[in-house]
Formats: sequence, structure tokens, C-alpha cells
Amino acid sequence: MTDQKKSEQSTTSEKPWGGRFSEPTDAFVERFTASVGFDQRLYHHDITGSIAHATMLASVGVLTDQERDAIIEGLNGVKADIESGAFEWSVSLEDVHMNVEARLTDRIGITGKKLHTGRSRNDQVATDIRLYLRDEIDVIAEELTRLKAGLLDLAEREADTIMPGFTHLQTAQPVTFGHHLMAWYEMLVRDADRLQDCRKRVNVMPLGAAALAGTTYPIDRDMTARLLGFDRPTENSLDSVGDRDFAIEFCSFASLLMTHLSRFSEELVLWTSAQFDFIDLPDRFCTGSSIMPQKKNPDVPELVRGKTGRVNGHLISLLTLMKSQPLAYNKDNQEDKEPLFDTVDTIKGCLKAYADMIPAIRSKADNMRVAAKQGFSTATDLADYLVKKGVPFRDAHEIVGKSVAFGVAEGRDLSEMSLEELRQFSDVIGEDVFDVLTLEGSVQARNHLGGTAPEQVRAAVARARARLAG
Repeated sequence: MTDQKKSEQSTTSEKPWGGRFSEPTDAFVERFTASVGFDQRLYHHDITGSIAHATMLASVGVLTDQERDAIIEGLNGVKADIESGAFEWSVSLEDVHMNVEARLTDRIGITGKKLHTGRSRNDQVATDIRLYLRDEIDVIAEELTRLKAGLLDLAEREADTIMPGFTHLQTAQPVTFGHHLMAWYEMLVRDADRLQDCRKRVNVMPLGAAALAGTTYPIDRDMTARLLGFDRPTENSLDSVGDRDFAIEFCSFASLLMTHLSRFSEELVLWTSAQFDFIDLPDRFCTGSSIMPQKKNPDVPELVRGKTGRVNGHLISLLTLMKSQPLAYNKDNQEDKEPLFDTVDTIKGCLKAYADMIPAIRSKADNMRVAAKQGFSTATDLADYLVKKGVPFRDAHEIVGKSVAFGVAEGRDLSEMSLEELRQFSDVIGEDVFDVLTLEGSVQARNHLGGTAPEQVRAAVARARARLAG
């Protein structure tokens, strides 16, 4: 055998599963199949699960109290080593579970080898991921709440600010900026509801399923679930170790959340442009150009918009990962962690950026008002006015269309025409028409639940704050 070939083989066969094998793992295969480079972030949850498992084993008589205490003390010592930076992760030990167990055995001797009684890495990793994701969901929920609270503050501050409402990115009808922001808020409410619904299915404990069939030891899964804060144990051992629905569901939530943040981002990018000039983002959320000194680029919204594709890709990765897997656990499932971890990191970063940035937005109300007056945004109000005077809607629609055509030719908005000019299209039009042709009159007229009137915006903010506090 050449020296090169020798270097391609592992120098150790000291694996917890090594009894079946007659030669060491090839060094490349060892690196290729190892997950410790990324799953070491599960160390806290792995140790937490192991402490609960040892506690349960002692309660049913599989471990003595002395063995339990030694294991728990040793695991806490391993955790301290990791957090102090004194822990050396080994690729030859493959993953976080075997690294922790090996260090435990080094610390407390043969008793450490008893920890794995009644469990497998299959149910162990499924439990670790659920513990990890449950904690991250709670952090994400807090950031979502912070973003929602910032949106409510901004919406209340901008309840009277008039801007153009768009369909097809064409001026449609006047709305208030506060009302527009509350539309964003409603998207986030749905996201928060989906996140909490997802958490219910995350918070179910697979530990005790062992490799796939359960265990012959007299374990108490209800006790372990209580110790770990799970709502209940899982019902079927095969499904317990093969299920990654909860990770897919979380990534589905994340994709929808990022879709919403991407839509917010698109509008912020448009509104900060010279062509719109509706808002100002503070300098601390923008960057400049290396060649054009006048530039102030909205890089935070642009990057959030771009990261949506990254998160969507992770969802597709997990769906594809699981689509053809037979029961129960397969090595394919090692590929679940990196997409999940990156999804968590990405949405936490995006939510933090938005929660910090939203309250700092400043509107340019004068520019918004000028834009709202363009494009005959009160044309629908004139049609509604005619209908209230007894004109059938379709006839009113035609009358207003002719009025708009006249305005286009004259270069004037409906509100800038004289009464005589308006009456040439319908003699039912009276002096009171100007009450509805103003921007203020238009938004005030929509004073109903869900409408854009400032009074309704403030009421919506009040209701939302009450729900957020409750």
C-alpha cells in the first residue's frame, strides 16, 4: 500500500459502532460522512436531552442514582469545556452526539458508556433538532413581536399622511400611509400565527423510539417529555425517527415570512428612489457607492429581498430530501440540518434588521401628497357621488371616464376643474362634489372597519396593540 493510500485511511477504528468492522474507515469517507462541522451547534440541546434521559433511566432502575449523578456532573463539565473553548471536536467521532459521549467517558470512565442505554442516535438527533428549533422559534417570535410593535408605532404616527394607493403600480385611489403600513402588519400577524401553529408540532418528543422499533428497557417516555418541556411523546417509533415534517413546516413558514419581507423591501426600495422620494431611511441602514459620491443605497431592504431566494431554496431542499425516503431513518437526513440552520439564521437576521429599521423610517408627506393628486386618484369618488345622486353605476363610470379624458387633455385633476366644466358631463353634479374630490374627503369617506380613514387606522392600531399585549 502506498503512503498516499495510507494517508487516505483513518488512523483510528475506535468507533462506538466499530465492533462489526474489520478495517478503519477511509479518511475521505470519514470526512465526507461526518456532520460534526455543523451539528456541533446542537451541543446544548444534546446535553440537555442526555441529562433528562439519564434522570429517567435512574427513575426506572436502569441506572443507579450514583451513576445518574456522575453522568449529569460529567455532562455539565463537558458543556463547560465546550463553552470555554477547551473542547476539541473530532471528525473521527462523526457528530455532536459521539463527541459529547466520548468526552463524557473520558471524564467519568465506564459509567459514561451507560448513558446511551435505551436510545439511538436516530431518536437522539430527532430530539435535539426539535429542542433546538423550539428555542429558535421562541426567539423568532420575539423578533416578530418587536417588528410588529414598531410597525404599529409608525402606522399611528402616519395615520393622517396621504399617499397614492396603487394597483398594477398605477395610481388607483388615495390611502393613508398608516393604512398601508397596517396592511404589512396583517401579513406579519398571519406569519406569527403560522409560527405558533408550527411550534405545536415541533414540541413533540421522539426520544424513546430508539433506532426505529423502541427499546426493551422499561423507559418512562412521559417523564422524559415532562423533563424536556415537550407537550407529549410521539406515538409511533418508526415515524418518530423518520419524520422531518416539522422542519419542512418551519421552512414553509420562513418562506412566507421572507416573501412578505421581500414585498416590504420592494416598496421601500421604490419609495427611497428619486422617482418616488416618499420616505427617508437613516444613513445607518444604507451604504454608498465606490464611484458615485451622491449615492445612498437602500442595501438592507435589497439584501432582505435577495435572501428570500435563499430561504425558498432551503424549503425546496428539504422537500426534495424527504420525497423518496423509505421508513425509518436514513443517512440522507444528515442533510436536513444545514438548510434548517441557515434558514433560522437568515430570518433572525432579516427580522432584526427590519425591527431596527422600521421605527426609524421618516415619511416625506408633501411628496406623497403631490403623487396622490396625480393620476385622477379621486375618480372613483366622483363615480360614487353620482351613484348616490341616482345615476346607475355603469352610467356613472362612463361619465367619470369622459371627465378624466377631459382632464388629461387639459392637464388638470378633477378637483382642479370648475363646477361648470364638471356639469358638462352630468347635470346632477353640484357644489358639494368638491367635498369628495379632495384627497382628505376621499380617505375620510372610507370610515368603516378595514377602511383607510385616519380614524379607522388609529382604531386598527389600538386593536392590534391590545392583541399584541394579550
